[in-house]
Amino acid sequence: MKNLAIARRYAKALMLIGKQDGQAEVYREELTGVAAMMAREKQLEQAVCNPLYAAAGRKRVLEALIGKLSLSPVMKAFLLLLFDRGRISLLEIINDNYQKLADELKGIARASVVSATELASETVEKIRVALSRRTGKNVVLQVEQDPRLIGGIVTRIGDLVLDGSIRTQILNMSESLKRGESA
Repeated sequence: MKNLAIARRYAKALMLIGKQDGQAEVYREELTGVAAMMAREKQLEQAVCNPLYAAAGRKRVLEALIGKLSLSPVMKAFLLLLFDRGRISLLEIINDNYQKLADELKGIARASVVSATELASETVEKIRVALSRRTGKNVVLQVEQDPRLIGGIVTRIGDLVLDGSIRTQILNMSESLKRGESA
C-alpha cells in the first residue's frame, strides 16, 4: 500500500510537469513504452532493478537504455530520478497511475463490458454512449466475452460495477431461497 501511494506521488509530479509544459501526452507515450519494455524484457528489468547487482552497474544499464531511446529530456531526468531514489522498480505502478491521470486530463474514462456472447457493434456503441452520458466523459470501452455469465452483461467503469448477468441473478435468487429456508 505504501508503494502505491509513493507511485501515485511520482505520477502526479510528472503530470504536473506535463501540464505546465504541455507535454503530458508525450510523457504518457514515453512512460508507457519504457514500462512495457521493462515488463517484456525481464532480463533488462533485473539488470536495472535487482538490488543484488551493484547500483553503479545498474545505473549504467539504465543510462545506456535511455541513450538508445529517443526520450524527452524530462523523461530521461524522471527515470534517473526514480533510479537515484530507489523507486525504479515502481515504474509499472507509476505508469498505471500516470495513465489514469492523463485520461482524466483528456476527459477520458475507461470501461469494460463483459458479455456471455458476442455483442453487435451497434449494441457496444449504445453502451458506450450511455456510459459517456452518465459520466460526462468520453468513454473508451473494452469488450470481452465470458460464457460463464450465461446471459446479460457486466459493466465496470472505475469503481462502479453494473452487473446485469443471468449468473448473478441466479446466485442472488439462490441466496434468497436459502435465507427463506433457514428463516
